[in-house]
Amino acid sequence: MTQSAPPSLWRFAPLAVALGLAVVFFAGLFLGDPSRLPSAYEGKNLPAFSLPGLGQGDGFSSADLAQGRPVLMNIWASWCGPCRDEHPALMQLAAQGVPIFGLNYKDNPAAAQRFLGRLGNPYVAIGADTNGRVALDLGVYGVPETFVLDGQGRVVYRHVGPLDARALETKILPFFTPPFSPLFIPPNS
Repeated sequence: MTQSAPPSLWRFAPLAVALGLAVVFFAGLFLGDPSRLPSAYEGKNLPAFSLPGLGQGDGFSSADLAQGRPVLMNIWASWCGPCRDEHPALMQLAAQGVPIFGLNYKDNPAAAQRFLGRLGNPYVAIGADTNGRVALDLGVYGVPETFVLDGQGRVVYRHVGPLDARALETKILPFFTPPFSPLFIPPNS
């Protein structure tokens, strides 16, 4: 009689690796805030840029984002479904006096103007980034994305995805509520 070798544990290695990867991927789905994606510019000024306006409107530049008060910069497009979903939140912010600059990303200007004509325009200025170069320089992954900038034009928060009521209340509005806001710079007396 021949004696067979004892079963080797190595035959279970592929199963162990597969289970380990499944645990890692499953944990990744539920850990952390998917809308909180750090910006390479957090705590820093954005790179210098200047964008033309959308149609007859004025565009804006990075210098416009550093005027002594906190501002939002929202990256959006008319072809973006989640941008349509977040638009009421932006209109609410604008009605509360939050200055919002819109960066229109890789969009047809006529389509963007129709979008704003139907849903309202929450922006103090809109820059047309028709080739997407400025958004790429900012590290934008997609639309919508929103940056909170302090009075000196430094990024203090980046929100990836559509804004909703919870994000407004817990993540955005605290930056715009004086005197508790860390971004509030009182006017010179």
